[in-house]
Amino acid sequence: MTFPVTYAQILQRVDAVNPVQYAKTRNFTDGAVTYLSPYISRGVISTKQVLQAVLKKGYKPYQIEKFIQELAWREYFQRVWQAKGNMIWQDLKQEQQDVHHFEMMDALENASTGIDAIDKHILKLYETGYMHNHVRMYVASIACNTGKAHWKMPAQWMYYHLLDGDAASNNCSWQWVAGAFSSKKYYCNQENINKYTYSHQRQTFMDQSYDIIPLIEVPQVLTPVKAIQLKSHLPQTELPEIDAEKPILLYNSYNLDPCWRAQDDAHRVLLLEPSHFENNPVSKKVIDFIIQLSANIPNIQLYCGEVDALAAQVASVSPNKKPVFISKEHPAFTHYPGNKDERDWMFPQVTGYYNSFFAFWKKCERYLKNYNEPNLFSDV
Repeated sequence: MTFPVTYAQILQRVDAVNPVQYAKTRNFTDGAVTYLSPYISRGVISTKQVLQAVLKKGYKPYQIEKFIQELAWREYFQRVWQAKGNMIWQDLKQEQQDVHHFEMMDALENASTGIDAIDKHILKLYETGYMHNHVRMYVASIACNTGKAHWKMPAQWMYYHLLDGDAASNNCSWQWVAGAFSSKKYYCNQENINKYTYSHQRQTFMDQSYDIIPLIEVPQVLTPVKAIQLKSHLPQTELPEIDAEKPILLYNSYNLDPCWRAQDDAHRVLLLEPSHFENNPVSKKVIDFIIQLSANIPNIQLYCGEVDALAAQVASVSPNKKPVFISKEHPAFTHYPGNKDERDWMFPQVTGYYNSFFAFWKKCERYLKNYNEPNLFSDV
C-alpha cells in the first residue's frame, strides 16, 4: 500500500470509498478499508468531508452506520484530547493492571515475536508507515496483555512510525486494549489472528483458547526489553520571509488542509516545532510525508522552529504593526498566539468529555437522524 500526496489523488481515494463493503470486511487485512487515515490525521481532509462525500452518493445513514461510527471514533478521541490534554499520556480511567515493566520488547521492535503474521505486518509498518487497525490491536494485546508491558512505550514506538500518527487515537486505542481506558483488556489468540490475516500458523504461544490466553506466563520471546530512544530529525530551515502587513496562517503536522482560508491574502507557514517533535517523536518517513502533503498549499513556507521565534521575527520586521496569527484549534497547539478557527467536525454539537464512545455516539445519533435537514452537513 502506498499513500499518494497530491490533493487530487487524495480526493480520488475519498471517492473510491465503499462504506457497505467496508463494514463487511474491515477486520480482514485485505478488507475494503479506506486508507484515508493518514489524510484525516494530518488534517488534509476531515471526517465531515468524508461523510459528506459518501452521503452525496445516495447512501442513507442507517445503511452505513458502521462506517460513520468508525469516523466518529476519531472525533471521540479528539474530544478526549481536548478535555484531558497531556493526560492522554497517562492511564485515563484506571491504572493498567498486571504490568511487569515500562519498556519496549525487543521482539516487537525487531519483528521477531515468532507470530508470522504479526512480524510481517511490523516489517510492513517500517516499510510503508501503515498498519491495519486490527493488526494494531493484536500488537497492543500481545505487548500489554500477553507480554505485560505498560502501554506507553510501545505506543510511542508505533506512533513514531505511523503516517497517520495521531496521539489521541493512538494512545486511547492502546489504553483501550490494555484496560486503562476500557472496562476490560482485549485479548487475541492465534486462531483469530489466522482468520483475519489469512495465515495458517499453529503451535505458537498465542495458539491457546480464550479462557487460557489471559492465564499464560509471559512467553520467553517477549521477556527481553529495553528503553528505546526515539528522535525526530527535522530539516534545517531559515526564518520565513513574512511581515505583519498580511495575516499569518499557521499550519502544522495536524493541519495540512489546502482548502482552509484558501481565498485569504495571507502568509502561509508550515510550522514544525522542535519542542513538539521532541515530545512526540516521529520517523524521517513521517516528516517527509508531512512536508510532501504541505505542497498542496499554495505558497507555503516551511519553518522548523518555535512559534515564539517566528513571532519575534515578524515583530522585528514590522515593529509598528501587531501581527495577526491564525491557526486551527488543536489540543497539541494551544500555545499558538492569535485567533483559532474551529475544525470541521461531523458532530460539532457534541462537545466535552464522555466516559465511553457509546455515550458519545448516542448524542451523535440524535443529529445523524436528521441528516437531511438543511445545512446540517453543508459546507457553510
